[in-house]
This record gives sequence, structure tokens and C-alpha cells, in this order.
Amino acid sequence: MPRLSKTLFRSLVIPILKLIGPIFFDRKYLTGRHFEGQTTGWYWVWRSIFIQKIVGFNRHVPWPVSPLIVISRWENLIFDPDDLNNFQTIGCYYQNFSGKIVIGKGTYIAPNVGLITANHDPCDLNRHLPAEDVIIGEKCWLGMNSVILPGVNLGAMTVVGAGSVVTKSFPEGQCLIGGVPAHFIKKLECSD
Repeated sequence: MPRLSKTLFRSLVIPILKLIGPIFFDRKYLTGRHFEGQTTGWYWVWRSIFIQKIVGFNRHVPWPVSPLIVISRWENLIFDPDDLNNFQTIGCYYQNFSGKIVIGKGTYIAPNVGLITANHDPCDLNRHLPAEDVIIGEKCWLGMNSVILPGVNLGAMTVVGAGSVVTKSFPEGQCLIGGVPAHFIKKLECSD
């Protein structure tokens, strides 16, 4: 936002959004790093009231969401409100009709990532196989165009290379994985 419009947004629009935002969204999602002393979270609320609640893209979701992503069932998606930025990007697909997706605090999800809890039955494409939860640990990075398949558990600080298809778990974490199917590339020597 240009300086003048950001100032106007901060002084005029944000106080109004603080009053009406909880009418449209669950209050617990209107907190955290994107809302305290910043305009970013309030801009998401501003945009989402119209696009999400009036036009209807992701209308069922109780937090601000980009109209360019799909969330099957918000009740099965567990994340920290500080990571609301993961729902403001484009092309992500959270397929979790009957399985849970758990996203650890501090995790970043790039555009066009798919997190999938159930696949079609290869013998009867009209049926889905039983769902399996997807667990993403804290401080992970899911690179652009990666796909995380049912039952995958990624430990803390796992980096998934762009375009990877993760078919198995890497619960030990602190590693770089990539490829189709994803495989261990190297251990990350990071300090917390």
C-alpha cells in the first residue's frame, strides 16, 4: 500500500475491522503476529469479508483465506494463528474431508502445494480410500508445487524441495527431502 493509503487504512479502516471482523471470522484467528502492530492481517480481513463471505469463495472457513486456494473441511485443519499467512497464497489445496491436516507452528507453505488425506480407490474411482492424517512438524518448509500424500508425517524443520511428491514419512525431521517420490537428500545442520 502507498504511504498515504496505508496511513488511512491504519487510522480509519482497522478500527472498524476490529469491531466488525469478529462478526465474519472467529476471533481466535484475528490475533497473532499479522495483527499486532501490523496492517497485513487486517488487509486479509478487509479482502476476505467481501470475497469470502459475500461472494462465497471459502465461505465456510472461519478465518481469512485467499480465494485462490481450496480448503475442503476447515474443522480438520489444525494450525497456529501466527501462521495465517499460509492461507493467503495461491493454488494450495487442503484436501481433508475426513482426515486431519496438522501444520506445526512456524511452517511455511509455498504456492500450489497439495496436502491430501485420502486418495481415490484405484479399482473404483467413484470411491475414496480411508483417510489418513497428514502431520507437518514445526518450522517446516513445503516448496512450491509439492504434494504431501495421505499418512505422511514430517518431523520438525523438514524442507520439501519444489515439485516433490512425498509418499512416505520423515519423522526424524531436520532434513532436506525432494524428488518424485521424495527421498532423503541431506541432514540440515541448523541450530534452533
